[in-house]
Amino acid sequence: MEIAIIAHDGKKETLIEFLQEYRGFFSSPDVHLVATGNTGSLAEKGGFTVEKFLSGPLGGDAQIATRVARGMIDMVLFFRDPLDKHPHEPDIATLIRLCDVHNVPLGTNQATATLLIESLQ
Repeated sequence: MEIAIIAHDGKKETLIEFLQEYRGFFSSPDVHLVATGNTGSLAEKGGFTVEKFLSGPLGGDAQIATRVARGMIDMVLFFRDPLDKHPHEPDIATLIRLCDVHNVPLGTNQATATLLIESLQ
C-alpha cells in the first residue's frame, strides 16, 4: 500500500506525532510512504523510510497528484493548515480534486487520518 504524507508547516509536527502513534502500521513492510520533501525529511528523522519528492511549493504536491492520477497512491494524508496562506494553492487543489476523481481516500486532518488508519488495522 502506497501512502502519501504531506503537511503544511504549521501541521508538520502533528503529522510526525501521528506517524509515531501508528508506528507499527507505518513501519510495516506492506506500507510504502511517499512524501513531499520537507515532510519526508522530518519523517526520516523520526525513523521512517520515505520516498521523497520535491518540496510542496516547488512541485512536490503536483508530483504526488501525478501518482494519484496514475493509480499508484492508495491513500493521501495531507495535514493542511487552513489558517495560513499557501502560494502553491493551485497544486493543492489539483491534488484534492484528483483524489476525488480517482476515489483515493484523503485525510486532511488528524481526526480523518485516524479513522482511515484505524479502519485498516
